[in-house]
Amino acid sequence: MSAKPISRFPVPTLAELPADIRARVETVQEKSGFVPNVFLAMAYRPDEFRAFFAYHDALMEKPGGLTKAQREMIVVATSAANQCHYCVVAHGAILRIRDKNPLIADQVAINYRKADLDARDKAMLDFAVKVAMTPWLIGDADYDALTKHGFSRDEQWDIAAIAALFALSNRMANATDMRPNDEFYAMGRERRG
Repeated sequence: MSAKPISRFPVPTLAELPADIRARVETVQEKSGFVPNVFLAMAYRPDEFRAFFAYHDALMEKPGGLTKAQREMIVVATSAANQCHYCVVAHGAILRIRDKNPLIADQVAINYRKADLDARDKAMLDFAVKVAMTPWLIGDADYDALTKHGFSRDEQWDIAAIAALFALSNRMANATDMRPNDEFYAMGRERRG
């Protein structure tokens, strides 16, 4: 286990959290068996915690459209482009689980263009990385490419919104020196029948 702090900023204890945030953190802890450090680090600013996770949930947990694995692919690819240690490790674990593939997260994090992905997912990630890194260059050709690969207008919005939200998340994780939990590294690494 790492002895380094999980953030440069003060990290509240569960007992110090407002009741609604504590309830959410305890629910996550019950489901995963640990408290992901992002919840404690972001709880330093309760109003921002609520706003961030409300938008996160609206994009990442909604039914329909992109698969949950595709949503996580966007997070891993854009987080890798932004060199966000926390998000690559944490969302890489979630991607491995949601895609039921122990190899995919490492492939996407290192170079999604060489990953075992179909042309449609690569087009999705091309657009997402452009949103995260050079959004001023986005034009009609980018949307035409997504349409050609069968992405609806709502799915195109979701790709952009997920990339944009995690660009913010990546920058905050880097600025706070947020550390990923050790538990994330092993999650989803074994093939399941």
